[in-house]
Amino acid sequence: MEKNMLPRIWDSFSEMEQMVRNFPALTNNGDFNQKTFVPAVDIYETKEDVMVETTLPGVNPEQIEISVEGGVLTIQGESKREHEIDEKNYYRKEVRSGSFFRQVALPVSVQEDNVSAEFEDGVLRIKCPKSEDKKSKKVNVKIIKK
Repeated sequence: MEKNMLPRIWDSFSEMEQMVRNFPALTNNGDFNQKTFVPAVDIYETKEDVMVETTLPGVNPEQIEISVEGGVLTIQGESKREHEIDEKNYYRKEVRSGSFFRQVALPVSVQEDNVSAEFEDGVLRIKCPKSEDKKSKKVNVKIIKK
């Protein structure tokens, strides 16, 4: 094994750690004490739309921000608990609260100005109407013999 191999591996881990620290969804602008989570999403396609669904139980829909820019859908917001139990003698604590952030690249081009969303029974459904298909241009290749 080369002597220089270990420092390169170490540097790679250091770079990865630095990227994680700088990622706003994980750090909440450097505040490591605040809880964050990344909601799971289902993405499927109908004839006219790309649909994105995620469950956000207990989240106030007014605390959800949705945007689409450059073919990337962003969902972010905050889930707050009204009453936090002072005693921390939990056997298990799996219900998430805190801020959330998720970005996904949409599989096809959509009409970004016509995206709509509905929130019902803790399920967020985002409807992204597809853009008109751009027809590909066929290019003939000229073969030159020398």
